Amino acid sequence: MQPSWSAARLDYALATSRAEQRAALGLYLPVGYPSRTASLDALHLMARHADVLELGIPHTDPHLDGPVIQQASAQALDKGFQMIDLFTAATQLTASTTTALVVMSYWAPIERFGPELFAERLAVAGGAGVLIPDLPEHAAATWHWAAREAGLYTIPLIPAHASDARLAEIGTQSSGMVYAPATPGRTGSRRPLSPHLPRLVRRLRTATSLPVAVGIGISTPDHAAQASRYADAVVVGSAVIRHMTTWRNAPDLAADHVAKAFADGVRARGAAH
Repeated sequence: MQPSWSAARLDYALATSRAEQRAALGLYLPVGYPSRTASLDALHLMARHADVLELGIPHTDPHLDGPVIQQASAQALDKGFQMIDLFTAATQLTASTTTALVVMSYWAPIERFGPELFAERLAVAGGAGVLIPDLPEHAAATWHWAAREAGLYTIPLIPAHASDARLAEIGTQSSGMVYAPATPGRTGSRRPLSPHLPRLVRRLRTATSLPVAVGIGISTPDHAAQASRYADAVVVGSAVIRHMTTWRNAPDLAADHVAKAFADGVRARGAAH
């Protein structure tokens, strides 16, 4: 695949953080939460601290997410989120920041919009790649073709207990980076990081040459610092949203505050690969 100019932004972000001997920081927010305007304001402030912004597409059945992201998605939908809001946010962020943009979406919204049109619109807006955690097997070929044609990366969510053969297979079908769960279960966990995470990252490095991101359960800056020892990127979502709910009158400033804390976390210790 020939990466698009927007996909190259992700390569650059990961290369830059690697040169600084740390993990890249990825921050997730559903587009449209807590409202269209507040979401854009928060994302622009988060971009000052993040190497990568992960733009979530709100969905009526976010079954792999915990209650924090479920409630945020529901609120964004109640406020009228439409897919055009994703492309608008990506276009504005691309024009005003150097932060790389990736999208996390369930398959159903992409299927309804049309995979080929979605990929084309996202690439033009500045998106680098897409993570679809529930991509069904019957739709995989359709999506991979659309993504390749648009120059987008397809970023997989790695099963924590996948065999070596399965990890190698996933690696051959992926691009940009791969994404490993830091804790078992759904998003939003406040448990300690899985003791098996370092081994999973090592296994992934054997199976693929792609950068390895860890997310799902990175709930504190200390978690980010721990994961920075061995991961190429650390992605934080529920912790950002949780902080925003406590500053209801200034959710954008809350996002800025928590983003800085996690940025300090990934810079606290150099990543040791």
